[in-house]
Amino acid sequence: MKKNVLIVGAGGVAQVVAHKCAQNNNVLGDIHIASRTLEKCRAIVASVQEKNNLNVPGVLEAHELDALDIDATKALIERIRAQIVINVGSPFVNMPVLEACIATGAAYLDTAIHEDPSKICETPPWYANYEWKRRDRCAEKGVTAILGVGFDPGVVNSYAALARDEYFDRIDSIDIIDVNAGSHGRYFATNFDPEINFREFTGQVWSWQNSQWTSNRMFEVKRTDDLPVVGEQTTYLTGHDELHSLSQNFDVPDIRFWMGFGEHYINVFTVLKNLGLLSEQPVKTAEGLEVVPLKVVKAVLPDPSSLAPSYSGKTCIGDLVKGEKDGKPREVFIYNVSDHADAFEEVGSQAISYTAGVPPVAAAILIAQGAWDVKKMVNVEELPAQPFVALMNRIGLPSRIRDEKGDRALEF
Repeated sequence: MKKNVLIVGAGGVAQVVAHKCAQNNNVLGDIHIASRTLEKCRAIVASVQEKNNLNVPGVLEAHELDALDIDATKALIERIRAQIVINVGSPFVNMPVLEACIATGAAYLDTAIHEDPSKICETPPWYANYEWKRRDRCAEKGVTAILGVGFDPGVVNSYAALARDEYFDRIDSIDIIDVNAGSHGRYFATNFDPEINFREFTGQVWSWQNSQWTSNRMFEVKRTDDLPVVGEQTTYLTGHDELHSLSQNFDVPDIRFWMGFGEHYINVFTVLKNLGLLSEQPVKTAEGLEVVPLKVVKAVLPDPSSLAPSYSGKTCIGDLVKGEKDGKPREVFIYNVSDHADAFEEVGSQAISYTAGVPPVAAAILIAQGAWDVKKMVNVEELPAQPFVALMNRIGLPSRIRDEKGDRALEF
């Protein structure tokens, strides 16, 4: 049984991960939080203690770490005897942290595809550019590495596997729909790291259609759905991490990702992009200073974690799956609804961070208990879906299903 967790990162998602690990430290053991900014780690520790979220008395410590430094990460893993590493830092550090886990034998989990700071929207499938090149080494060393185990990617991958295994004989399409119907009350802000947020939308929009990669422009294609709880919502075809593994692991001709955006967000984004302020390439000011426009924009926008206290409303994220069962057409929507205020009350974060932070903790528990300790590299849809979805039901992210029988809780 694996124990002792190292959390890499100290943002809003890391805060959720820390609280949830603490609530389950009877299974997970010692909890350690590390990032470049020690004070942020200490603030998370204080938050867990203030909300009295430790399940049993145990270790909860903060550490300063440059996660780009593989040797430093290896040394910390070995010193604290961490057997599970939950990487919720910037996607720029994914490969260094994974290398440290391969070297030490610690299980590795992340919530997003690795990114090169100098590149945007590389050739699909994105996992093949970095992560999957290390599959053989993980298998050779018996290292469990679970990729993209946030909500999307992550839970939505598991929903797709559940649909395939439980509800369909043939799947024709999977449309992943992500809507934040909440309000943070600021003029303009992003719900997670602005740099990563904008990088998702400034390049090509890649989707899997007619069993091949198809490119569109951002905000070019939209749809409207009447969703549970949040009602009628317009979403836009967007490129996203989970498409890149699902397209390879499922024999499904159409797999798409749709995200909700308000007109205000689209207008501000368009102005910033057209002015060149979302570029990742350095420019020189008149004073000779070299700056990266995207990083300047990030610096002037609100820290996503600061949005939590005033956030209201709900999120709805799920998989709309269409296909055939027993010779008849079928349509199923498997989803979760989360409340911003409830998330803040429990762990001091908004629901976007909450939905991303609970799943890797559920995965860590399944690794600790052995059910997901597969000793190789996998994406979430390659793992048994039922224990994961059932565990999330118990620790904060209940799932529901809407089909011909109506709308009901998804229970096992």
